This record gives sequence, structure tokens and C-alpha cells, in this order.
Amino acid sequence: MTHIPDRIFNTPLAQVPDFKFNEDVVRVFPDMIKRSVPGYPTIVENTGVLAAQFAQANSTLYDLGCSLGAVTQALRRHVSHSGCKVIAVDSSSAMVERCREHLNAQDAMFQELLPVEVIEADILSLTLQPTSLVTLNFTLQFIAPEQRLELLHNIHSALLPGGALVLSEKLRFNDLAEHDLLNELHLAFKRANGYSELEIAQKRRAIEKVMLPDSLEQHRERLYSAGFSKVVVWFQCFNFASLIAIP
Repeated sequence: MTHIPDRIFNTPLAQVPDFKFNEDVVRVFPDMIKRSVPGYPTIVENTGVLAAQFAQANSTLYDLGCSLGAVTQALRRHVSHSGCKVIAVDSSSAMVERCREHLNAQDAMFQELLPVEVIEADILSLTLQPTSLVTLNFTLQFIAPEQRLELLHNIHSALLPGGALVLSEKLRFNDLAEHDLLNELHLAFKRANGYSELEIAQKRRAIEKVMLPDSLEQHRERLYSAGFSKVVVWFQCFNFASLIAIP
């Protein structure tokens, strides 16, 4: 699958609009996220590995905020329990349309994959079926902060005993020196991947009011408040991390 290079912010904009997951972003999204999120391919593939450990036969697996379905594809590659299905959900119609295309291409390449249903919906209003595995892959940070606890509570209520939530997020840090260091390392990562100072600055202005990261301490506190009994960081690269939350 050919990835179109991300050049959305490579020319000066008189006014930088708020970031949206529209057709322009969807077209370049694989290139954008790989060049912007340290460790993204590792997180995606190993989410499938984790899913194979927690998924249970005859249960539903959820990919909430599925974007183009990279995590859904990993779930289908790694989980082989009988009776499982994946429900992938995103609120962007452009993402959902392209996600279905990507999953159809995966069906043509592999045999005996888990069935999948792609739904265009707001995950805040979704009624979850009993589930053994839920993934929130860089999704919670785009939810209004005051709505995050309710979403996690709904996920916890739907999880079967022995199941898990895999939550991947960009982090902020309470220690200013630590925050600045890891932020600078993230910027160095972007530069090393070919982004110019103009692109970095304009993308930051576009996303700063849309994506609101939490600290690891906030994530832990909120997950425990939602009813989870154990929270483990299984991956971190610079200011990006992925956690397993056990009900």
C-alpha cells in the first residue's frame, strides 16, 4: 500500500485552522502518524500480541477511534480464538470509508481472519457489548477532559473478567524539566523524519486546542476511579506511552 507523504503544513498559512480528521488528513495519515508518533509501529503490532493474551472465545473486541484500522488489522492477525469478532469505531466518515478499504485489502491477503464491523459513531454514545479487549489508540486525548472518566467507566463496565483495556496516549509531565526534555526529543524525532520547522510550528498550532494530553498520574488516577484494579505501562518512547488496564 503506497503512502502519500504528509505535506499538509509545508506552506505558510495566514490562519492555521483547528486540526480535523478530514479527507486531507486521511489521505496522508499513515505517513503523518509514523513520522509524528515515536514507536507507533511497535505499539500497533504489539497491541495485537497483547490482544491475543486477553481476548476470550466468543467475545467482542473493540478498536475505539480506529482511524484507518491499523490496530484492527493487528488484532485480526494475532487473535485466533473461535467466535471472536472486532468492532472498529470512528466518528470521521472519511476515516471509516478508508478503513473499510484497508480491511477489505487485508481480507484479500489473509485467510480465516476474525470478522470485523466498521461503524461510524461517536464512541461517547456507543452501547458496548460484553467485551474481552478494548483499545483506545491515541483517542482519549481528543475526548473532552470532562467526558473521559465516563467513557472509561463505560468500558470497564463492559469488560469481561480477565479482559483488558489497552490505552495509548501522548503524555505531558508534571516535572517541567522532564516535560521539556521529552518534548525536545519528540521535536528532534519529527525533524529526523523530515518535518521542517514551519510544518512543526503550524501542526502544533492546529492541534493545541484539539488534542489535550494528560500526565501518567492523571491516567492512572482516572483508570482507578473508573474501576480498574491494575494499570501497567508496557511501552514508552519519549512522551508517548501505552498502558494495560485490568478490570
